[in-house]
This record gives sequence, C-alpha cells and structure tokens, in this order.
Amino acid sequence: MTNKRSYRQGIELKKKYGQHFLKDRFFVDQMINAVHLDDTISVMEIGCGEGILTGAILQKPCKQLKVFEIDEQWASYVAKLYGKNSRLNIVLDNVLDAHWDMLHDQAPWVMLANLPYQITFPILHRIQQHRAMFREGVIMIQEEVAQKIVKTTGRDYGYSSLFFQHYFELKLLDKISPGAFFPPPQVYSRLLYFKPRQILPIIAREEEFWKFIKLCFHQPRRTLRNNLAQSHFDLTRLDQLILLKRAQQLSMQDLLAIWITLN
Repeated sequence: MTNKRSYRQGIELKKKYGQHFLKDRFFVDQMINAVHLDDTISVMEIGCGEGILTGAILQKPCKQLKVFEIDEQWASYVAKLYGKNSRLNIVLDNVLDAHWDMLHDQAPWVMLANLPYQITFPILHRIQQHRAMFREGVIMIQEEVAQKIVKTTGRDYGYSSLFFQHYFELKLLDKISPGAFFPPPQVYSRLLYFKPRQILPIIAREEEFWKFIKLCFHQPRRTLRNNLAQSHFDLTRLDQLILLKRAQQLSMQDLLAIWITLN
C-alpha cells in the first residue's frame, strides 16, 4: 500500500515539514486584525506556504516582511507572486537555525505565523529568548498545546503554562477546524495572541528556578514531597501540608514562595 501524496499548485506537500496550508481567508484576517501594523513595524512570518498570509500582510502597512521558508519550491513560488514588492524578504532557511540576534536592530517586530506543529515549542522558546525585539504576535498552533499554555490550574497545567505566562500576556483567539487547511490535519488548531510583558517579577537565580519548576511537575499526579524527594533541597524547611499538595494545585506565587523558603 502506497502513501497518498498531496499536491498544491502542482507542488508536492512534504510531511517532514508539517505542511498544512491555511486556505480560509477569514482566519488570515483575524490574525492580522489582532495586531497593530504601521510603517515602523517589521513583520516576521514562518513558513509562507502558497502565500495566503504573505499576500494579506503585504496589503497592510509595514516596514518589511521577512519570511522564513525551509522549502525551496514554496519560497520560489511565493517570490514569483510577490517578489516585486520591495518590502518582502524571503529567507530560504530553517528559522531555528537563523541568527535572530541580527534582527534586533530592525525592531519592533510582529510575528504572524501558521506554525508547523512539531516546532511550536522550539519557536516559543526562541521568541522568549528574543522577546525584547517583539511588540506582539499571533501564531497558529495545535489546540491542545494552546490550552496547555494558558492553563492556570488542574490537568495540563504545568511548566509550560507557568513559563510562558510569566514572560507573555496570552490570549486565545479563534479555534480552527481541520477543514480550514489543506491537507486537513487530524486535530483542531487555535490562534494564540502573545505580547511580551514589560515588567517582570524578579526571580532569584532564575535559571535554577525554572529547573526547580520542571522538577515539581516531573510527575504531575505525584505530591511535591515525592517529586522533590531525590533533590538536594532541605524539605524540612517547608510546611508539611504544602508537601502533600501536587504542583498542579499551586499558583506561580505559591511556587515562588516555596523557592524562596528553600533558598
């Protein structure tokens, strides 16, 4: 039995790149309408596909549109469509291999992107590392992942929820059915708005703190006592009732207080 191949505009879609192209213009407009664009704003798009979002962005004011596209065939296709627009710069490269440091002097940036599901978290971490250059953005990601990121308690609330909520204001926008894409994925998608927080609480030994958070949520259904049992922390310094709780029952403020007590 052979795998059925999908084609768009006569070009084969490549599963290794997670290519599911948005075809519903309504959601393209929703993405663009959620952000502010003017002649001072640089826009970053990740994966242009057949250019439905690219073309819509170029109809709006912006200083430039930089598109990272890993697939040479689609980069060439979109260049033929919109290459005469001097604001468009298509970079044939894996965005995760690109040197984002070089983009800071072209800030502020707005990101508008339909992300391949398999690189969602690497991209989010890259945005976090370079958040100073971003004004805001809207990304399209898997519904399950979007819900996990905005959770504040209970099941699926964990390290990713705390980490990204600490650095960004987040808002769920439209939920998108598989039929809005070609080929349709097997799951629903979600538009997620983000804006870097301008003022962040100071966390002592911040890098170690996030490692501690990962440890607290290592096995989410286990208590803090069990998850921290093999750590170097002196658990006798904590209220024993706290140790009987699961990390999923604790807020960022609760976990910060525990961190301060243990250090």
